[in-house]
Amino acid sequence: MEKTQVSRPWIIVFIACFLGLIVDGMDIQMLSLTLPSLMEEFQITKAAAGFISTLSLIGMAVGGIVGGWLSDRFGRVKMAVYMMVLFSVGTAFLGLAQTYEQFLAIRFISAIGIGAEYSIVMMLMAEYVPTKKRTTILGSLQAAYSVGYLVAALLANAILPIYGWRPLFFISIIPVVLAIYIRRKIPEPQGWVEAKQQPKKIKKNEWVAIFKEPKVRSIFIFWIFTSTFLQFGFYGVGTWLPTYLVEDLGFDFKKMTGYLVGTYTALIFGKILAGWLADLIGRRAVYAIGGLSTAIFLPFLIMYHTPGNIIILLTIFGFLYGTPYGVNGTYMSESFPTHIRGTASGGAYNIGRFGAAIAPVSIGIISQAQSIGFGLATLGIAYAIAGIIPALFIREKMYDPYQNNNSVEQIENSAKNYSA
Repeated sequence: MEKTQVSRPWIIVFIACFLGLIVDGMDIQMLSLTLPSLMEEFQITKAAAGFISTLSLIGMAVGGIVGGWLSDRFGRVKMAVYMMVLFSVGTAFLGLAQTYEQFLAIRFISAIGIGAEYSIVMMLMAEYVPTKKRTTILGSLQAAYSVGYLVAALLANAILPIYGWRPLFFISIIPVVLAIYIRRKIPEPQGWVEAKQQPKKIKKNEWVAIFKEPKVRSIFIFWIFTSTFLQFGFYGVGTWLPTYLVEDLGFDFKKMTGYLVGTYTALIFGKILAGWLADLIGRRAVYAIGGLSTAIFLPFLIMYHTPGNIIILLTIFGFLYGTPYGVNGTYMSESFPTHIRGTASGGAYNIGRFGAAIAPVSIGIISQAQSIGFGLATLGIAYAIAGIIPALFIREKMYDPYQNNNSVEQIENSAKNYSA
């Protein structure tokens, strides 16, 4: 088994997944960067603009839950490809929307593919990489999302002022080519293949299996709450930070883009370093430190920035606020056995999206009564809770995605050892 796994082309899998998540991240960030243009184009309020991101998160939640379950049933690679095509084509169609309502409907459909693809790709990579370097690799993979943010900011800087917002979304059709390559060249993980070959007696409904075992059920619920608060903070910041720089701080678009490039570059390195540190000192420690440090720094950034220190503060913030994401994929994948990993990981993370979906519209409402900066500062509370829950309740390395741990004996032993 070990020899077979070592010889597997995980580097090719990593490259393909990395490219897929770059476009995933571009898609999310292009929406944030075009919010001011969309408000002007469709004559909508900040609250209505925030609802676009809220509906996107709801669509991503639906996609992540359904996609994770389908990947347990039909395969990680197959479903990752289908969902990549869905969000690529759907996002490209956003460039054709003529009304606010059309934009909302198309965005919801494309967001289903985004949420599903993200959940499946992170889990797929976890099942290809050995335990000793898993968080380093998945933290680097998580950085692809931030690379997507960076690419989107650079493209927006070049395209938006001259051609408007529509051409940005047309670019998203490109991943269809990548999806075809992945489908032809990447095999399903060996652990998933072996799990599908297990005797019928352990092939129960995945959702029933999650809630039948008390220890698995409790970890699933803890991950739901952790994911809710983490995404509430992350997507609240991601949606409104560009608009905050333009409206509250008064930067023009090009200057705002320059500041975002620095923030997202730091975000990339922060995720990679978090993954590396998590392999050295533990997933739980790095996750908790990342959440709590972001909780402290976010209100500090909003209250104490000056024209002289804003670049430094944004760079530090960029380094900190993605740290939990550098660990999240590995930490969560190791919390569940292979035969329910897609359903449990996709379910917990994306049920959390439903709770987090109110963040963008909430900040929009707060910004109308107070300011965008005040709304962003309150997100520190969400980051604090996201760091505290795993620190207290979620043990690390409960299951090894690199091995097929689907036998009844292994599952029962893992559950018994949970409280050790």
